[in-house]
Amino acid sequence: MSAPHSACTPARQDKRSFLQKLAEFLHPGPDSADELIATLADAQDNHIIDNDSRLMLEGVIRMADMSAGDVMLAAPRMDMLDINAPFEELLHQVIETAHSRFPVYEGERENVIGLLLAKDLLKLQRAPEFNLRALLRAPVFVPESKGLNDLLSQFRDNRNHLAIVIDEFGRMAGLITIEDVLEQIVGEIEDEFDIADDEGDIFGLPDRSYRVSGDSAPERVSEAFGVDLLTANDSAEAPSFETIGGLIAHRMGHVPRRGESFHLAGLRFVVLHTRGGAVRWFKVSRDDASACAPAAADSP
Repeated sequence: MSAPHSACTPARQDKRSFLQKLAEFLHPGPDSADELIATLADAQDNHIIDNDSRLMLEGVIRMADMSAGDVMLAAPRMDMLDINAPFEELLHQVIETAHSRFPVYEGERENVIGLLLAKDLLKLQRAPEFNLRALLRAPVFVPESKGLNDLLSQFRDNRNHLAIVIDEFGRMAGLITIEDVLEQIVGEIEDEFDIADDEGDIFGLPDRSYRVSGDSAPERVSEAFGVDLLTANDSAEAPSFETIGGLIAHRMGHVPRRGESFHLAGLRFVVLHTRGGAVRWFKVSRDDASACAPAAADSP
């Protein structure tokens, strides 16, 4: 008896019609990422996929050519904890920045000795005899050239959510999180501290700072904080801006990125979230911490 899959078994029949073969010959598939993205746009126009699906697929395609250095938070803007700082100072910094993970250094910022989860800091509050060093997780280091696809796989396999990015000379270039990578696919990811667009524009925070929507009118922010943002430094052009985000971007001279800060009219604006090149939320505090609170600000 012959083998069930002998060499004499006929090849699988190509069921494509002559017209289908001719169409594929005349209109071959995309040869580049740009052509593939254009094909996705056509698919949306033909109602094969919706807009959200197209944007995510485009993000996946573009991410293939991106590296950790392209989306990392630069080292000077990293929020880090000093292993030798008093507990009260560490706790204040964790509350102030509202991150869930922190690189911890000893001596110089370049000397990263571990990562601390904010929730682990609570163990010290309940048991001060604990050694902070015992709570540190091993840091993960990746080169700037690390591809985002590979990095996402590494985050998933090792269950890490944050990595320190190292430049070609072995120096700390910045940090990158799994959220930074996923945002290249799905867009800005907001956390549980974010506020819906229809819930207001200025909110008080426990540390006496305020969360301000980037879409707020400069006049609204000026009135709330009792300052004059419209005439500060650049009175000729400032009134033309309809949003505080546009005004701050103009004064900074570039599109703000998350973590950047700017001082204007006695206020410090820290960029919390951006989307599509525009600032969604600022964290605003007074340069003079003893100054009074803004008027008509809502509670969180």
